[in-house]
Amino acid sequence: MKQKKYLVAAGAALAAAGIAYIILRSKKTLPSGFNAITGFNKEKYMGKWYEIARLDYYWERGLYNVTAEYSLNKNGSVKVVNTGYDFKSNKRKISTGKAKFVSDEATGQLKVSFFGPFYSGYNIIAIDKAYKYALVAGHNLNYLWLLSREKTMPENITSEYLFIAQTAGFPIEDLVWTRQS
Repeated sequence: MKQKKYLVAAGAALAAAGIAYIILRSKKTLPSGFNAITGFNKEKYMGKWYEIARLDYYWERGLYNVTAEYSLNKNGSVKVVNTGYDFKSNKRKISTGKAKFVSDEATGQLKVSFFGPFYSGYNIIAIDKAYKYALVAGHNLNYLWLLSREKTMPENITSEYLFIAQTAGFPIEDLVWTRQS
């Protein structure tokens, strides 16, 4: 009987430690050595963005025609709607979440959540003056996106953003180039 109580207590302690780890990790929003852009204009950033390239991860694996659409909520947070098309299953995939500014709204450092109280980093580390092209990093070097207001990105902007990413340590050779049709 005593052994069973110890096992239950140990299991509960492990579960609590796991939850604490997830919560603490979700507070880290920017890879070490990075700065999000300053002078950020949230209104200019809102709207539809096409994904040009990404470091692949489970939610987007195998998706084409990937877009992200941002709009302001009344409470100051940002509504995020990510969509993509899975040609294997012949289905459109949609995920809706919210983003909040980490410090101030003039810094392009946000945290985004698609699953309740768990947030991950969304950091705009490069953007052009017209807000047509953006380089976005997650909370570590496993998450990177090249975004455009159009289905393509000029070669000079692509090269510039790839140089920034590679210099920062992102594995740009692993980028998946999104098919947009």
